[in-house]
Amino acid sequence: MTTLQNYHDVPLDVAGVTSAPRAVIVIQEAFGVNHHIRDVTERFAAAGYYAVAPELFHRVGSPEVAYDDFPGAMTAMAELNADDITNDLEAAANFLGEAGFSAPSIGIVGYCMGGTVTFYAATLGLVGAAATFYGSGVEAGRFGFPSLLELAPQLQADWIGLYGDLDKGIPVEQVEALRIATAATNRDTQIVRYPDADHGFHCDARPGVYNAADAADAHQRTLKFFSSHLHDK
Repeated sequence: MTTLQNYHDVPLDVAGVTSAPRAVIVIQEAFGVNHHIRDVTERFAAAGYYAVAPELFHRVGSPEVAYDDFPGAMTAMAELNADDITNDLEAAANFLGEAGFSAPSIGIVGYCMGGTVTFYAATLGLVGAAATFYGSGVEAGRFGFPSLLELAPQLQADWIGLYGDLDKGIPVEQVEALRIATAATNRDTQIVRYPDADHGFHCDARPGVYNAADAADAHQRTLKFFSSHLHDK
C-alpha cells in the first residue's frame, strides 16, 4: 500500500521502507497518479526500493483521469510547466534526501509524459539512473523543456529508454536519433525497442495497448539497469 505524504505542498505517494538501500521516483502518465501508478510504485517497493510518486497534477486537484478521457488528460497536462515540474522533482529528491538517500542511490522511472519528465530529471543531478518508458518530446520539447535531443548532452545520470515500434506518436526514426544523441554523452545509455509494442504497452490497466511480455521484460530491464548503476545509500 502507498501512503500519501505532503512535502512542502507537494503530495507524494510513498511505498516501502526508509531502511531500503536505494530509492526510486516514479513519474506518472498523462492520467495522473492513479491506481496503476500507485501499483507500479508498490512494485518497486516490493523489489527493495523506497519508492515515491509525486502528484504532478496537484495544482489542479490531483485528478485521476479516465483512460478514455483524452480531453481531460490534455487539459490537466496543459497546466504543467517547466518551473512547476522542476519544483516537484526537487521536492521528491529532497524528501528522499531527508530519508538518507543521496543522488547516486536514487533512480527515476517515468511512463508516457512521465518518460519525458524523467529524461529531463536526468539532467538535473538529482538521480543516479533513469528509465524512460515511451517518453515523447524527442524532436519538439514539451512543457517548456527543450527537446530530448537537445537535452541529451546535459545528461548527468545513466539512462535507459524503452520504446514500442508501433507507437505512432514516437516514430522509430526519432527513437534512433535519440539513441545516437545519448550515445554521444559520457553516460552509460541504452535504448530498447519492442517491435510489437504500442504506446502505453507497460500499462496493464489499458488492455487495448498492454503487452504483457514486453511490459514484464521492460520492467525487469529497468530493475537490472538500476541495480547495476545505482549505489547503496
